[in-house]
Amino acid sequence: MTTMIGYLRVSTEEQAASGLGLEAQRDTIQRYADSHGWNIAWYVDEGKSAKNMDRPELQAALARLHPKKRDVAGLVVAKLDRLSRSVPDFAGVLELARARRWSLVAIDLGVDTSTPTGELIANVMMSVAQWERRIIGERTSAAMQAAARQGKHMGRLSALPTATGDRLLALKRSGLTLAGIADALNAEGLTTATGEAWTVNTVAKVHKRLTTSLTKDNTAAPAA
Repeated sequence: MTTMIGYLRVSTEEQAASGLGLEAQRDTIQRYADSHGWNIAWYVDEGKSAKNMDRPELQAALARLHPKKRDVAGLVVAKLDRLSRSVPDFAGVLELARARRWSLVAIDLGVDTSTPTGELIANVMMSVAQWERRIIGERTSAAMQAAARQGKHMGRLSALPTATGDRLLALKRSGLTLAGIADALNAEGLTTATGEAWTVNTVAKVHKRLTTSLTKDNTAAPAA
């Protein structure tokens, strides 16, 4: 019998407002699983927001779905917002699921990549996310060109957060390939300094820059 990960999440505010949030999600997933003949392995994040993918039980679930460790067929949530409130973040998880060949199910939206119709809906959502990233990129490029015409200089919109850089280095130390690191960072909702999704090329460039910076810092540090 197929086993799926059932992922449940409530925020601190939702916990305070109702003690039934988790049970309602569990019931929805269980009924869907029963209709498909699935067993469910439960992962629960209590008191966690969906502002990013950095949640202990979600990360444990994604780790279990790694090709070298996988003993389950995929991940199912009762509602999309239990997994992510960001379409680009969700698209990142969809891309990871496709690359590693496990199923992703969001019951409320009819997304079920184990079925042709569900995969079609997932592809539409990924296309929308890609369109959104391209539109943002075009607007940024247009703004920079306009500034250049006016004699102004525009650098990067923001620096790479330290936590993201640390995460990238940790993933590299764990033995992941550049493609694996890009998949993991995208799945966790972590973007590049300019807000774009990670690619093999950007991972390689940022890793080189970070390791060069660390080497310089260690060289410059005074002896104890």
